Amino acid sequence: MHPLRLPATELTVAGQRTIEVPIRGMDCADCVVHVERAIAALPGVALVHVSLTAEKAVVQLDPHRVDLSAIAKAVEGAGYSCAPPEVGRGGTTPLGGFTRPVLTLLGVVFGAVLFVVVVGEWFGLFEAVTRRVPWPLGLTVVLAGGYPVFRNVIRAAIRKQVTAHTLMTVGALAALVVGQWATAAVVVFFMRVGDYAERFTTERARRAVKDLTAMAPQTARVERDGAEREVPVGEVRVGETVVVRPGEKIPVDGEAIAGHATVDQATITGESMPVEAGPGTRVFAATIARLGGLRLRTTHVGKDTTFGRVIRMVEDAEAHRANVQRIADKFSAYYLPLVVSIATLTLLIRRDSLATAAVLVVACSCSFALATPIAMLASIGAGARRGLLIKGGRYLEALARADVVLIDKTGTLTLGRPQITDVLPLNGASGEDVLVLAASAERYSEHPLAEAVRAAARERGLPLYEPEQFEAIPGIGVRARVDGITVTVGSRRMVPDGSPPRVVADLEAQGKTLLFVARDGAITGVLAASDTLRPEVPAALAAIRALGIRQIELLTGDNERTAAAMAQRLDVVYRAGLLPEDKIGVVQQYQAQGRTVVMIGDGVNDAPALAQADVGIAMGAAGSDVAVEAAHIALLRDDWALIPEVWQIARRTMRVVKLNIGFTAAYNLTGLTLAALGILPLVFAAAAQSLPDLGILGNSARLLRPMRARTAG
Repeated sequence: MHPLRLPATELTVAGQRTIEVPIRGMDCADCVVHVERAIAALPGVALVHVSLTAEKAVVQLDPHRVDLSAIAKAVEGAGYSCAPPEVGRGGTTPLGGFTRPVLTLLGVVFGAVLFVVVVGEWFGLFEAVTRRVPWPLGLTVVLAGGYPVFRNVIRAAIRKQVTAHTLMTVGALAALVVGQWATAAVVVFFMRVGDYAERFTTERARRAVKDLTAMAPQTARVERDGAEREVPVGEVRVGETVVVRPGEKIPVDGEAIAGHATVDQATITGESMPVEAGPGTRVFAATIARLGGLRLRTTHVGKDTTFGRVIRMVEDAEAHRANVQRIADKFSAYYLPLVVSIATLTLLIRRDSLATAAVLVVACSCSFALATPIAMLASIGAGARRGLLIKGGRYLEALARADVVLIDKTGTLTLGRPQITDVLPLNGASGEDVLVLAASAERYSEHPLAEAVRAAARERGLPLYEPEQFEAIPGIGVRARVDGITVTVGSRRMVPDGSPPRVVADLEAQGKTLLFVARDGAITGVLAASDTLRPEVPAALAAIRALGIRQIELLTGDNERTAAAMAQRLDVVYRAGLLPEDKIGVVQQYQAQGRTVVMIGDGVNDAPALAQADVGIAMGAAGSDVAVEAAHIALLRDDWALIPEVWQIARRTMRVVKLNIGFTAAYNLTGLTLAALGILPLVFAAAAQSLPDLGILGNSARLLRPMRARTAG
């Protein structure tokens, strides 16, 4: 298939088109830089980001000046190709289960080869082979064995680019120049081993995403023209009826309209306990109907499903790089010139071409670039399987050092299903009048308290009016015209000034949330609502404190007494009567003090504060577009136990990242020092350069194993 006919994902906004182009052939950070530079050099390209792990380039461009064909030519000119990614390649073997046996096998093979090299160097076998085998034959062996690498080095040189392979090629050529073709052949062999190690490492990282992608069903059974037809998922239209039989994966997001089934939602929420689904229940793509069947009305298809958004967020997570990764990337840019400088000094001071070649060969710049993203992607992929949608390494890094936690109340600490417990009519109104006016005004509001008011009216069989001129005021309440009357429902700010009855103060002291109802500007009643604290919250907060977090604060729009009652139960400080913009101000206040702030909410009325925080965590984001978009970390199920878990994941990840970087730095420093001093023979230098990648992979693979229960990080 020609590249320009690829189904690239497109989005056009304000005359600028954003497209996703699949890229093949990248295996290290140098490859990413080369592709980015090639595309960025095209006229009309405004922005480009290349993802090594997702194997794609996201390009923002002017469609009148550049098209996909030009991008494909630029990529091919850089030595890579535009081709569809091989989704699910290699099966669905988990990274963690596959890495250990493969690494063991590679270790055995590498050890055997290294043993042969050591024996050969010790007994002078390479020199003997060099003397007895004609030089032209040896040259042919070296060129044939290193052809793929040499070809890429020549292409890079034509484009005035230097790669890690460039240095190794110069080292191999140095061995050839002094007549050590057998040594050059060993260098070429380990160049290929190192090249494979890099590809193996990045491919294992990509597997975390590919395993998730492979979980998505490819076909759906749709009712069309009175018959069931099996069609590709991409051809299903919103509103169509999809039939799911027992044991099948659900292909779309939808609402059950008939049937009953026990649905395994582990692919979305990470929860092993199945849920019951029947008419009116929302179900998600990639979940499984274990028992029973369903007929669904399709609401979202493909990339628009909850599962599709999870995949997209995981793929895009590489764009949100951790600061430590940016530092490593910058160091990588200076590392190759540094190595060349050391090699030059070695040649000038020692006059030893083989020692100089060893310096060039032992350098491993890719390991610096791989140290952070491999670990981050392992954690992000593992988190997705647990119902934790982490949008990038920068948020894991920030969470690991966070020292302030701010928590929204409604829908976050509580179940978000409040019930009206008291109806207090005032100024001659009846309780039914108060409920009818309030429920009618709140008829189309999405706030949990609005649903509680409507439910109370339904339970009493009260008729509702159609509201007009409906206006929702975030953090305060609603205003609407109901049967010719201006009705306001909300916090005390919505009603005229005046001292409320003593009973109102008593209700507030009980920790209840109050809704004041006003009719044409005059207060006509008060509704009291009570929500249930999530049972796992106290234990989760204790676990967070055990991680060393001391500043935990409740932010709520509730009144002082209600907030105080909740805060006292949880032993936290609080701020009451806050509007959404006030919550942003609290976040900014702590950030101005140099603190790292985590905001935990439900992603609805606290979305601005979630976005402002260093890390915004949204509860119960499955099926909620707003929560997924607003938060940096989204919990796909309502389980507070996931919050200390993601904290532990973040700290564990940063420990692995620091170990990767420390190991790589120490390894390269030792290798360069020994090579420059002439202690490390060229063949050993060639063997040594391929080891760091496998070490990074093995260390990062630990992040895919379940964590042991613990109370502190």
